[in-house]
Amino acid sequence: MANIEELKQYKHVHMIGIGGVSMSGIAEILKNWGFTVTGSDTSRSENTEKLLQNGITVTIGHDVNILKDADVVVYSAAIRKDDEELVSAKELNIPTIERGTFLGMLSKAFDDTICISGTHGKTTTTSMVSLCFLEACKDPSIQVGAYLKQLDGNYRVGNSEYFIIEACEYVESYLKLFPKTEIILNIDNDHLDYFGTFENIVKSFEKYIKLLPDNGLLVTNYDDENCVKLSKTTNANVLSYGINNTDADFVAKNITFDNNGFPSFEVYYNNEPYTEIQLSVPGIHNVLNSLACLSLCHYYGIDKNVIKSALSKYSGAHRRFEYKGSFNNISVYDDYGHHPTEIVATANALKQKKYNQSWVIFQPHTYSRTKNLLDDFAHALLNFDNIIITDIYAARENNTYNITSKDLVNRVIEFGKKAIYLHVFEDIKCR
Repeated sequence: MANIEELKQYKHVHMIGIGGVSMSGIAEILKNWGFTVTGSDTSRSENTEKLLQNGITVTIGHDVNILKDADVVVYSAAIRKDDEELVSAKELNIPTIERGTFLGMLSKAFDDTICISGTHGKTTTTSMVSLCFLEACKDPSIQVGAYLKQLDGNYRVGNSEYFIIEACEYVESYLKLFPKTEIILNIDNDHLDYFGTFENIVKSFEKYIKLLPDNGLLVTNYDDENCVKLSKTTNANVLSYGINNTDADFVAKNITFDNNGFPSFEVYYNNEPYTEIQLSVPGIHNVLNSLACLSLCHYYGIDKNVIKSALSKYSGAHRRFEYKGSFNNISVYDDYGHHPTEIVATANALKQKKYNQSWVIFQPHTYSRTKNLLDDFAHALLNFDNIIITDIYAARENNTYNITSKDLVNRVIEFGKKAIYLHVFEDIKCR
């Protein structure tokens, strides 16, 4: 059971940006622990509606009156410094805490916080680990970055010492956590608007690994050379996994795919047969994700048959190559892939399926990422037969980068494939 004594000083928590995936999960955990929770967001969403249904007061827009009785105001990184409620809280001398710092306080309340990080695959691997712990009856608390049907949401409040959490490297928020165990899936070139260079990303992960206690655990990908190097810098226990690097502790061999693109493979542990795994999600990248999960669960004493069963039941999280349905025998999938590496992984997973032609409808995510990785995005999209690109989703940014989706379309064309720019989503539907 979590030790929440430090948090009890905040009987009423007000949350700005409460509809965010992480923020809404924190809100629900606090509510279940008996705290009074209120919040605001700029627009309605599935998350805000669910919060309301669960008895949490949510204001769409601003209402400075609602935070007057708050003991603390928690705000997400997307909230601007001149936000009306944030300014009001400071005028009223109400303590303000950024989401990442507050989540760190939550993680400190648990004896065994398990943090899943890396540039790609965090949500999927967090989901896999969560299902294994649930099937093993370990009663974990969970926070994951997407809706997971087995949780009917993105969080769970358990009564054990385990807190399984998706740990994001953006603005180094993961450095505010208190991990006993870390999974590092991979290290790639992303969030350059914050880090500036790839070398700074690596340095950040070096700091992250140093958070581990000597009796902690690092699980990492030996197919990623930067992960291999970083694994040498900790005194914690280390377990490695891979497909290509057979020096890893856990290795997947004899990988095959069925007509849905779902992989089956044999797992070897220290060069000895360990178990066979069959997944219900497509792609070679999910073989690596499942190996990370398996490595961790083995260390925690979960029976290999329980791991095998839980992994076979995992059919994906929301917007992770999620099957949405079919129309006129055309299968439609939704994927959150917003980095070239993720797009390539999705394309490769698609190629394991049987189909005639592929269409990708791509909305770039943030101006800075589109600008910095323009050629990489163009090359990644070449993996599809037909390409439609729509306007860049700004997220937290203003367009100070002099970049538009038309630049990406032109670059794809320069690389030898037709691409179409469509501004209006209704036009895409009619295409």
